[in-house]
Amino acid sequence: MAKLKREIGLVGLTFISVGGIIGSGWLFGPLLAVQHAGPAAILSWIIGAVAMFILAITFAEISAMLPIPGGIARVPQFSHGNIVSMAMGWTAWIGYNTTAPIEVEAMLKYLAPYASWLHTAETGELTGAGVSVALLFMLLFVAVNALGVKFFTQVNATLTWAKIAIPVVLSVLLIASRFETQNFTTPDGFAPYGLKGIMAAVSTGGVIFSFIGFRHVVDMAGEVRNPKFAIPAALVLSIVLCALIYLGLQVAFIGALDPTMISQGWAHLSFGGQGPLDGVIMSVGLLWFLSLLNIGSIIGPFGNGLVATGSNARIAMALSQNGFLSKRLQMLSSFGVPLWALALNFLIGTLFLLTVPFTTVIALNGAAIVLSFAVGPIAVVCLRDLLPDQPRSIRIPAVKLVAITAFAISTLIVYWSGWDTVWRLGIALLIGMALLLIRFHNRLDEMDATEALWLMPYFCGLGLISYMGQFGDGAQRQIPFGWDILLCVVFSMVIFALAVRSALSDKKFQAYIADEEVLDPSKPVIGL
Repeated sequence: MAKLKREIGLVGLTFISVGGIIGSGWLFGPLLAVQHAGPAAILSWIIGAVAMFILAITFAEISAMLPIPGGIARVPQFSHGNIVSMAMGWTAWIGYNTTAPIEVEAMLKYLAPYASWLHTAETGELTGAGVSVALLFMLLFVAVNALGVKFFTQVNATLTWAKIAIPVVLSVLLIASRFETQNFTTPDGFAPYGLKGIMAAVSTGGVIFSFIGFRHVVDMAGEVRNPKFAIPAALVLSIVLCALIYLGLQVAFIGALDPTMISQGWAHLSFGGQGPLDGVIMSVGLLWFLSLLNIGSIIGPFGNGLVATGSNARIAMALSQNGFLSKRLQMLSSFGVPLWALALNFLIGTLFLLTVPFTTVIALNGAAIVLSFAVGPIAVVCLRDLLPDQPRSIRIPAVKLVAITAFAISTLIVYWSGWDTVWRLGIALLIGMALLLIRFHNRLDEMDATEALWLMPYFCGLGLISYMGQFGDGAQRQIPFGWDILLCVVFSMVIFALAVRSALSDKKFQAYIADEEVLDPSKPVIGL
């Protein structure tokens, strides 16, 4: 009988996380961060890394104890039942299905100067040939994943070494070529825009969003060797490693600037039509490195698309196990891969590529994925009560305090996504709820409605704060900056308390977990 194969070791799992974290954002992050915070962008990266670390360790405790595929969709089933698991799994699944189209379009945009036939001259949209190339790349993502998790991790490791090496080498070269220490204190000091600027870099400057790729460790947990050690270790190592890479690149970027470039203030720093790293490289005379930078700009999106395709197959598989999608999606190939799930996700990704505008897909991607993070901090507390005696390889101290903090962070990430993404997410959730009602129309008594009562005030309250807040097109900006963050934190504390009180009863929990073998990683996860 075919079963998921536990063939991912610590290095492979760490590289899956690193490959998800380091995408194309490093090409623009250093500029966006200093435009908001000046040299204090260094602090923004530290704050972002610490915040994401707090969120990640809540998943580390759960996934090391319950190493199951598609954990973001599956874990809520054990803590709050089918409605909550559907909501979180559905949002993650929608977000992941948009990732491959986004990454292939990003790759083709970077290739545009060398292959003008990929885009129309008038609108910049993909031509028929461009669409064909995009679909071929998406099929390549599927093919690599279809050949088994061992082959996938080998390919991803090769790509990730390049994704690590290029920004690290660039940082060293920039520091060696030109390092103007005065840039860290002039023209207006180290933190010219104060705390507001530092936090703005964390939110709208893209810092916090640069770390969300750690989620792939949770999704691939069902195929990890020695998950009790490898999962928490991979989460910690990947976030620390990526934080060091981002920090090094940010320091090198600031030091390599010609002081005349910032004479009008950091907010006005610009490189015209050039990418910021292209501009800095040319200004210090490292023209030969531009070709490597171009290679990195292709490898980054390709690696992200590859990892997201694999993770999303596990999300679809988890939704099938939850009863939301067809049971066929649980069937595994001889390579131990959910091939039907890969095929379904490819079709949905194709629909996004062909029918939805690129900017809309990007907006939906970010909001949908980050909302699914909210389940981890809640579940880690609930499972302390539901599985009190289950051995834990990592046990978070002061778990309620850490979990409340992590839940507030996840809420803030969604809020920072902006109203223009939050309202789209609301529509996606309504579609998901309609599908759930259709799926369970003859079994409404099986729906865990009481355990999901906290979802409606959470979604509605977050939507209202986003609409009245400071971020995104269409936001009314009625809540002053600073007060909006405080309101999100207080709101998160109230919802968190309600969600924890709404956990499954012990009887329901035992019923859901009775047929599972997730507590013993030595046993097959599934075999059909």
